[in-house]
Amino acid sequence: MPDRRNLDRRHVLAGLAALAPMTMAGRVWAAPKADARLLVVFLRGAYDAANVVIPIGSDFYYAARPTLAIGRPDRTSSTAALPLDRDWGLHPALGGTILPLFEKGQAAFVPFAGTDDVTRSHFETQDTIELGQDISGTRDYRSGFMARLAAELTRVRPIAFTEQMPLTFQGGEPVPNIAIAQVGKPGIDARQASLIGSMYEGRPLGAAVQEGFRVRDDVYTTLSEHMMEASRGAVSPKGFELSARRIGRLMREQFNLGFVDVGGWDTHVNQGAATGYLADRLAELGRGLAGFSEEIGPAWKDTVVVVISEFGRTFRENGNRGTDHGHGSAYWVLGGSVRGRRIAGEQVAVDQQHLFQNRDFPVLTDYRALLAGLFQRLYGLGPASLQRVFAGVTGRDLGLV
Repeated sequence: MPDRRNLDRRHVLAGLAALAPMTMAGRVWAAPKADARLLVVFLRGAYDAANVVIPIGSDFYYAARPTLAIGRPDRTSSTAALPLDRDWGLHPALGGTILPLFEKGQAAFVPFAGTDDVTRSHFETQDTIELGQDISGTRDYRSGFMARLAAELTRVRPIAFTEQMPLTFQGGEPVPNIAIAQVGKPGIDARQASLIGSMYEGRPLGAAVQEGFRVRDDVYTTLSEHMMEASRGAVSPKGFELSARRIGRLMREQFNLGFVDVGGWDTHVNQGAATGYLADRLAELGRGLAGFSEEIGPAWKDTVVVVISEFGRTFRENGNRGTDHGHGSAYWVLGGSVRGRRIAGEQVAVDQQHLFQNRDFPVLTDYRALLAGLFQRLYGLGPASLQRVFAGVTGRDLGLV
């Protein structure tokens, strides 16, 4: 054993230098996780989780959704659910993108997840999630949970892929934000519509063509205004698909803590089932996430993507072949080091008896507890740090990483 008297100042300083990367002003980033990257994808508008992570073992699901239900797994059908396990299936629109990640053990789903906010208001519940504060207290709109997380980490390089600084990054050190393009307008613009209309002017179909364009524009304007309110200006799923590789490049080379919001999920009318509006949006989202995972390259093994939404939707379909504002949702956790290929978290039978207020999925996994458990494993955060991120919350380790 070396004589303590031989430990000179040089040895002491060398030992302190070795410890320095692990602590800074009370913040911690465990050395084994120093290269961790986290991207939070917020689906604004409340996506219909029950038609994405599908309760294929529930007869009640098929009775409650006579036109919207996705068929039980069937290898001969391209519109059937894709089996995840005995009780759950995946929307077929995600078969070429998210299912391969699940089968490689790089994706997990957490049904019955969400908040204790029961307002069913887009704005109220989006704020609840982004702030990550106890809803029974006074809200501090200058303290988002991702800003608080960044404050607990060293070597953190955060970014918001949004037009405006999101609430979740409010407070703390300034965070850069960069907008990704909005798309989704009608395929024929006003000039082209005018040219087509002039071609039919004076002909029997002329009036019908002009009326068709007028109705199209009125419907697009009405639905867009409603959707944009719920989406708060978030990029469309198509816009995310087109920009996800760019996000992957930036997070591979420059940033390690990101947030992006994707709008267009408020499906009150003509939602569709295996095909249609929701299916198209899911396909775009899936291609975007798959493109992100490819573009980030070898760093994927140290990357975690969490996909969340403010709440789920009504379990029963409405009279407009859509779904209304609900409660419990399903979260996605993707990444190269994710312990996937499973449905995680507490579950109950999907039947009328277990509906929340006889209309929605219940919330059995609180999102703050889920994220706190994830942050603990991902970054090595201790209890004191976790309390500064999510005060009064006990982390729930679902073994996702």
